[in-house]
Amino acid sequence: MLLTRRKPGSGGHGEDHAPWRSLRYRSMRWWSVANLLSNVGTWMQLTVQNLLVLQLTHSAAATGLSLAVQAGPGLLMGLIGGAAVDRWPRKLTAAVSQAVLGLVAFTTAILLATGQLNYGILLALAGVTGLIATIDGPACALLGNDLVPTADVPSAIAVGSLVHSVGRLGGTALAGVAVGTLGTGAAYAANGLSFLFVTAVIPFLRPAPAALRAPSGAPEPAAPPAAAPEPEAGGSAREGLMFFLRRPRLVGLAVITGLSAVFGRNYTLTLAVLVTGPLGAGAGAFGTVSTVLAAGGILGAVVAARLRSPSVTLVGGLAAAGALLQVVAGVSPSLLVLLLLVLPMSVVESVSDTAGTTVLQTDPPPHMRGRVLGVWRTLSTGWGLVGPPLLGVLMQVVGARGALVAGGLIIAGTVLAGKLFGPGRRAARAAAAVASCPA
Repeated sequence: MLLTRRKPGSGGHGEDHAPWRSLRYRSMRWWSVANLLSNVGTWMQLTVQNLLVLQLTHSAAATGLSLAVQAGPGLLMGLIGGAAVDRWPRKLTAAVSQAVLGLVAFTTAILLATGQLNYGILLALAGVTGLIATIDGPACALLGNDLVPTADVPSAIAVGSLVHSVGRLGGTALAGVAVGTLGTGAAYAANGLSFLFVTAVIPFLRPAPAALRAPSGAPEPAAPPAAAPEPEAGGSAREGLMFFLRRPRLVGLAVITGLSAVFGRNYTLTLAVLVTGPLGAGAGAFGTVSTVLAAGGILGAVVAARLRSPSVTLVGGLAAAGALLQVVAGVSPSLLVLLLLVLPMSVVESVSDTAGTTVLQTDPPPHMRGRVLGVWRTLSTGWGLVGPPLLGVLMQVVGARGALVAGGLIIAGTVLAGKLFGPGRRAARAAAAVASCPA
């Protein structure tokens, strides 16, 4: 693995913007390898899961229900899962959750091999998987960030994004091979093995020195009101929610990301309708668009890995830029013009995602980060469930072009309004008023 050398005189990290700088740490390299294998196994299982439900039920509605059952705990139990991560030792929590997920995957494989699996059992196993994921998600995310200094967290997150993309491609391809040669249960067994590998690696990971993992020195004021003391470690899920709501940066990040998720990033839906409808191209053309989107996501992850202290202002600016590109894409006269726009749209989205995730995972004090991620999981599950139906209704009313244009304008307009009238601007005006008063 080729790693960029540190710049002379940088003090190790001070001015280093190398995209892969997080991989200089041995524990981070092991964690990335483990995550790659885990992503491959997860995508193998996800690839065959819908097929398995169809084989058991012959019903598309039943397939949708199985996905909803697995996603449901994220909406209902995200806060509690985040509180558990703040209360329990992080390495132990991640190791146990990975082991339990592996046990669920092995159980499914055994039931398949013995002919004992039915739709009811599969739903129960999907629900257990979703429940454990409410703890496993924030525990693993924060454990990975602990392995590098705070300034290198953007690089770690971007590396994780690349690992996810490569794992998705590899897992999807291997799923077909496994099912064709060994049967559907092989994908679940492979996923179980990947979870066990992660479990085995976790005890040997070593966090970066605590002094290098101090809260990020981002330029925006982040302190909550003086009358609202920060909750203590091991506190309740409710305290985590109140902390989140009193943190203007986090609320602003949630508004920007939620609107983008609903109106700006469901490209598999909006662009599919645009390509096959108004542009008059076929499914093959949308496959080309999807490939460009994927390439832009990878390129964006490389760019985002150079960030050091991203802010909500940066996330908002990127969201607005992507939204304006989306507006132009909505009026594309041809497939070629759309393809030229799709690449920067995807790059901007990827950089924005990494910047937002970095703020989310480094802005709160360490003892609150699990609960903050729990709140975020609840929110993201909610807009993930609401977004596609709402966007479908919008396209039904104004068409694919209208949905892209309207969605882009909603996002850009909200970001602009927040910049003009948000807490930061009000504070600046108040400070200017005080400064202008005579002594």
